[in-house]
Amino acid sequence: MSALSATWIPLAYLVASACFILGMKRLSSPKTAPSGNMLAAVGMFIAIVATLLDQEIVRFEGIVAGAVVGAVIGGITAYRVQMTAMPQMVAAFNGFGGGASALVAGAELIRLDLAGTPPDLVVSIPIVLGTVIGAVTLTGSGIAFAKLQELMSGAPTVYPGQQIVNGLLSLGLIALAVTLVLAPEDLRLFWGLLALAGLLGILLVIPIGGADMPVVISLLNSYSGLAACATGFVINNQGLVICGSLVGASGIILTQIMCRAMNRSLANVLFGAFGAAPTAGVSTSATGTVKAGTPDDAAMILDAARSVIIVPGYGLAVAQAQHAVRELGTLLLERGINVRYAIHPVAGRMPGHMNVLLAEADVPYELLVEMEEINSSFPRTDVALVIGANDVTNPDARDNPSSPIYGMPILEVDRATTVMVCKRSMNTGFAGVDNPLYTLPQTMMLFGDAKDTAEKVLRSAKDL
Repeated sequence: MSALSATWIPLAYLVASACFILGMKRLSSPKTAPSGNMLAAVGMFIAIVATLLDQEIVRFEGIVAGAVVGAVIGGITAYRVQMTAMPQMVAAFNGFGGGASALVAGAELIRLDLAGTPPDLVVSIPIVLGTVIGAVTLTGSGIAFAKLQELMSGAPTVYPGQQIVNGLLSLGLIALAVTLVLAPEDLRLFWGLLALAGLLGILLVIPIGGADMPVVISLLNSYSGLAACATGFVINNQGLVICGSLVGASGIILTQIMCRAMNRSLANVLFGAFGAAPTAGVSTSATGTVKAGTPDDAAMILDAARSVIIVPGYGLAVAQAQHAVRELGTLLLERGINVRYAIHPVAGRMPGHMNVLLAEADVPYELLVEMEEINSSFPRTDVALVIGANDVTNPDARDNPSSPIYGMPILEVDRATTVMVCKRSMNTGFAGVDNPLYTLPQTMMLFGDAKDTAEKVLRSAKDL
């Protein structure tokens, strides 16, 4: 490397890292998020250019071809993927990131061995870490994608002695990793480590149910960052180390937030096999009968209200009802009704799912209120309109110690004067437990597709 490169390359990585950090900071607000996203993209461009110059690459044909193919695939994917499929796309991206880290670490090991200079401990340790974490992320994300895409059952897959098998597999993986660190010239150890880590990734995710997918996605996102960070040490790339550290740290923080929102530990999420099988005779506090209403009934109740809180859930995302709901909310606001949107941290299938969905429909961000702030308002609210949210509104989580979801913080919609719930049927949510909210005397069910129902309520409200 020339003296000029030795000066400018580290400086370029420093500038790129600053762009990443400032970009993440600006992503904390919808108003500054677009510029934050652009700033982070500029940082990535600088890091890529610096890497290409740093490594003094002579032939760029393969790099250009890969960039073109990747850009085409990325553009088509971004254009075609629906918001309902965003969680599985994030899972896929996590997997690809982890797989790329494992491949780069392996390629560097093979290159050094072929050159007759096996890596020392300073390099072999991050090679092993990048390989293990990357392979676990790749296969684990593949299972998460398959569950979310319904290519396989979203229910936990459990079998006798599962934890023992995973424990023995982990011990074997550790032993193989230590051996590879001490004898990096034996490539058979590397391939064995790669295969064993990939198998562990599958076995770690299959016992996790659909209700816990938001936590799994954020955790796998952290894994992909940690794998990239380790690989950065392998190839001595400061930009990759810093970027991977940021992703890994933010993913862990988000995972902790998700666990806190469900009042569960990370160990319980990973090893609890929540919802492994429907529990016969699960005790609920459900009493009374289900009362069904019509869109005309809902329109009259909403028109007479002074305050309305709309609670979005995954059912809204599936039906793509966000635009119709936003129009309904706007109409009520124009009539002087106080309208807000209550956001539960784990509503949907990935962190921030509802925020993104409503932002897509141009719902003013100031109308979105987090669970901790909105719960105190429900007792003074005339109407709580629940659209596709199930487990996050289940009062058993608060009141029934025998419920599997007892202790999970919820949106306390049952404290509103009137509750209207839009659902296709009385089926349970991801947690697989009944919701006694639907049989409360103040609850009216609106059965049907969320988008179709919202549009009918909107038309009826306009006629009043």
